Amino acid sequence: MAVAAAAALALAVAGCTEAEQDDAQADANAAGSELQEEARQIGSALKAGAKEVAQEIDESTDRLAEEAEEQKAETAADARGEDGR
Repeated sequence: MAVAAAAALALAVAGCTEAEQDDAQADANAAGSELQEEARQIGSALKAGAKEVAQEIDESTDRLAEEAEEQKAETAADARGEDGR
């Protein structure tokens, strides 16, 4: 909206007719609406990407925890003198 106001003021100073100012205001409002839609789409894409990254981190953490448990069991078996064969 600030862009629209600035455009309207600039046109008024430039000596445009009221109809031209109205047209410019409408154009500026349309441009502002388009920018808002683009921002919403970018926000949605970022949200989806962040969700995917969070899922990957969760899965990786689970795998690391499983590997740590396996290593712990192997270490305990080694300490007891078991060779696993």
